[in-house]
Amino acid sequence: MALTKKGRYWYGSGPDDTRAELLRYSKANACPATRFAESVCACGHRAFRLETDEDAGAARRTCLTCGTVQLMGDSAEFADEAEFGGHECVCAAESFELLSGVALYSDSSDVRWYYLGCRCTACNLVGVFADWKCEAGDAEAFLAAV
Repeated sequence: MALTKKGRYWYGSGPDDTRAELLRYSKANACPATRFAESVCACGHRAFRLETDEDAGAARRTCLTCGTVQLMGDSAEFADEAEFGGHECVCAAESFELLSGVALYSDSSDVRWYYLGCRCTACNLVGVFADWKCEAGDAEAFLAAV
């Protein structure tokens, strides 16, 4: 399924649609994402509850199958100061597939901006639910922890 707009929101069916929305959003932010990673729990499942604090630059996900909580990217460095708030879809669901994207500094593999794309597992709404300027260093290492 390709992205479909219904009213103010975009809907899709999988990571490719979430990536398309993340790209649209990041280009509008003037820091286009160029590298991406899907969140997958160690148990193999892909549905999570998401909490973020954009001011602190921190995100954590909780697997809805096994309950494992993981700080995402470099969030462990900022979690002590973070005031995490949960995310809820416009349909009131709190179950999301997550796709992280990063924009890099020119001629570098260092992270400049972090985007957190979500697809609601109940209604298929896609969107970027959080983003912030990020000085995380190497993009590969950062994305390995999402």
